[in-house]
Amino acid sequence: MNIKKIASIYSIIIGIAMICMWLVFIAINQVPEINTAPIKISYHLIAEFLSAILLLIGGYGLLTKRVWGFHIYLISMGMLLYTVIVSAGYYANLGDMMMVGMFSLFQILTLVFIGLSFHKHKDFKN
Repeated sequence: MNIKKIASIYSIIIGIAMICMWLVFIAINQVPEINTAPIKISYHLIAEFLSAILLLIGGYGLLTKRVWGFHIYLISMGMLLYTVIVSAGYYANLGDMMMVGMFSLFQILTLVFIGLSFHKHKDFKN
């Protein structure tokens, strides 16, 4: 399996996981900001879902060798990097070190895939 395929699958899996995670958190009332800061969380959720959707589109575009796939993939990976950094900070503030560890792992993986996409950009564009 080549790195482009692995990067595509990573993008798609993370996109699906983000959507599922937020839908579950909302369904089980684990987003207290809906009551305490509804405008702030609404904008945050729009950004999260937009990131997830672009991860799905970018991953699909890379996987199916679409001309636009590489560009959408790069944009979505930048959005993901921001998200995993902010998420680690959110959970660090709560003292939840397991979640900080998980998001730190995603930071490393995301940086690796971003770095590889620039280092091997010819492979990613083909």
